[in-house]
Amino acid sequence: MKHITLPIRFGLVTTACLIAYFLILGIFNLNTNPMFSIFNGVITGFGIYETINYTKLKNDKDFNYTIGFQNGLITGFIASILFTIFFVVYATEIDPKFINKLLTVFSSDYNVHIGLVAFVVAVMGVTTTIVMTLTCMQFLKKSNNITQKA
Repeated sequence: MKHITLPIRFGLVTTACLIAYFLILGIFNLNTNPMFSIFNGVITGFGIYETINYTKLKNDKDFNYTIGFQNGLITGFIASILFTIFFVVYATEIDPKFINKLLTVFSSDYNVHIGLVAFVVAVMGVTTTIVMTLTCMQFLKKSNNITQKA
């Protein structure tokens, strides 16, 4: 349990940042524009990077690729799951017309409901998590290269 508390904490902070960003966009009626969801990847990536970096600083001797990758995935999965839950609550309880406003960008011939949109949000979060964890680990992993002395 000791090893999982750090990614849980960073996952909760990342979730809070994602929710705050979504609500700030909502103030300006921009949360229905899918273009702004690109910044969600930046927020998630930063949370994952900080988790892995803090883990590396804390456990420099014991740090390896597996530990960093696990912590990054846990952080991102927690953020993705909790943000998806928030998104469903927001779209069904807080602003029931949100899905209709969101789908005006697309053709109205589709029969789309909250389940499909929530699934898309969750899949986007999980794929962002995997890609950002792999990317961050490339920067933070220990090198096996032997340094030559001149």
